[in-house]
Amino acid sequence: MLYAIGMNFELTPEHLMLKDLCRDFARKEIAPYADEWFDAEHFPVEVYRKMADLNLMGLLIPEEYGGTNAGTMAMVVALEEIGKVDQSIATTLQAHLTIGSLPFLHFGTEAQKKQWLAPLARGERLGAFGLTEAEAGSDAANIQTTAHRDGDSWVVNGTKCFISNAGTPISYGLVALTTNGKDESGKRRYCALIIPKGTPGYTIGRRYKKIGWHGVDTREQIFENVRVPRENLLGEEGSGFRAFLKTLECGRISVATLGLSLAQGCLEMSTKYALERKTFGKPLASHQAIQFKLADMATQVEMARLMIYRAAWLRDQGQPFATQAAMAKLASSEIAVRAAEEAVQIHGGYGYTREFPVSRFYLDSKILTIGEGTSEVQRMVIARQLGC
Repeated sequence: MLYAIGMNFELTPEHLMLKDLCRDFARKEIAPYADEWFDAEHFPVEVYRKMADLNLMGLLIPEEYGGTNAGTMAMVVALEEIGKVDQSIATTLQAHLTIGSLPFLHFGTEAQKKQWLAPLARGERLGAFGLTEAEAGSDAANIQTTAHRDGDSWVVNGTKCFISNAGTPISYGLVALTTNGKDESGKRRYCALIIPKGTPGYTIGRRYKKIGWHGVDTREQIFENVRVPRENLLGEEGSGFRAFLKTLECGRISVATLGLSLAQGCLEMSTKYALERKTFGKPLASHQAIQFKLADMATQVEMARLMIYRAAWLRDQGQPFATQAAMAKLASSEIAVRAAEEAVQIHGGYGYTREFPVSRFYLDSKILTIGEGTSEVQRMVIARQLGC
């Protein structure tokens, strides 16, 4: 296992400026409406257009393709500030930045980067990746969606489920992972194909009714003899699974940051409430039981932050980071669930009402231990690195 020497987690002046920018934006443009959007299950297109104006939609993409190339640490800084206010907005953004855009950067041709990646980096379109199926979630290799070549086209058949970002007014479609037969050794081959909205045979289902993440557009994707041009193949034929695994590594850092932001938001709201609320004639925060809860939350938040910063720093330095990303995702997501539970407990009966945002954070927390690799999958990844 790699232990980096000389790591510096101090935020640069550019990071601090970005942090302030995102904090101000979240407070002014998101916070006043977050509860309303959550209750209405509203996807606020206008927010993403404003984030595009602030150059937040291409943080990991080079300038030549419309991004800012600000780096992984910049992504973490931005997501933490936005996620402290609204997990749905931060979730949509992180999926766009990582699994929605990086496949084009890592595996796209120059023509594909100009046609598909540049609009994503500029925020004109929203990116999505289609992996999950009814029989293939954690067992990603078991996907059943097929693709075969027919002349100058690929023909796709199958169904994807729990796919976010593909059905919004600013979505272009998605990159879908498909299987296309077996190689000479009998191993399954996979292809990643670009499937635009409006392609005949491509149907976008209704939005799922979810416990949390009400502002995240998540839908079923149905492909019935969908025909796309041969040049819509992303990467080499048969290498699609490799594309998925590579982009998922950075995605784990971004989802870990969602957990950090949720836990930090719960800590801040709980501390404020405990200082203002009085019980038995004195502030709630003066009771040792509450002090211990807040102290534990603060400690766990700092643990998550350091793990995420380390994984982000390694990626920005071009060093291996997959194991650290898995560790950060595992720890941060489970810390977020505990922080949300404690926040509701500290708020008491008020925490169980929709009058206080901690209830929204409580509903949003559990999915973090499931999405983009369950806690069990993260433990499998880490165990393999230990030689198990």
